[in-house]
Amino acid sequence: MITIDKDCYGTIAIAWAICLAIGALVYFCIDPMWLKICLLTILLVFMCFVTWFHRIPVRTTVGSDTTVCSVADGKVIIVDEVYEPEYFQAPRLKVSIYMNFFDVHANFWPLTGEISYYKYHPGRYLLAFHPKSSDLNEHSSTVIRNFEGKELLFKQIAGTFARRIVCYSKENLPTVAGEQCGIIKFGSRIDMYLPLDARIEVKVGDKVRASETVIARL
Repeated sequence: MITIDKDCYGTIAIAWAICLAIGALVYFCIDPMWLKICLLTILLVFMCFVTWFHRIPVRTTVGSDTTVCSVADGKVIIVDEVYEPEYFQAPRLKVSIYMNFFDVHANFWPLTGEISYYKYHPGRYLLAFHPKSSDLNEHSSTVIRNFEGKELLFKQIAGTFARRIVCYSKENLPTVAGEQCGIIKFGSRIDMYLPLDARIEVKVGDKVRASETVIARL
């Protein structure tokens, strides 16, 4: 079963209203008939795509309080040890996932535990796979602490066409791996920062699915 994200009804309604207005102009003002049909078909396909894009699939999670599952669908573009300056201010293992237009853009909690830190950062809209996008683009940062006191940070990062991030994070909020934690609209990226002793289960180039792919074991 697939549902539509409740926070996206407004976006979908605006897209449909614009398409219907353009469609009316095409219907009454464009000739010949073959061109009219082609343009109306393109508008209909676009309206369907916008609705489908904001889908929320039902997933069976592999995550737990020690098993980290993917926050998002997409492709792994970075697996590396880096310095994390915002919260840990120390080296961490970084896993980055890039979402294209056709990936599910709903996001899901990667770990069962409790939110120990949350912050929203306004910013730019560089291409999501740009190396600087993690720091310069609009993003939200969430830290989850599991029952053993281990923490991971993940960032929802806006891309060039992603102009809104929806995030359900609040400090001290309990999290359950596999439940929805938000959505990013259009092409975007997720960065995950894990403890150095975490066992990473993915590599660059892997396709991952939110909730259903193990990213690491703590």
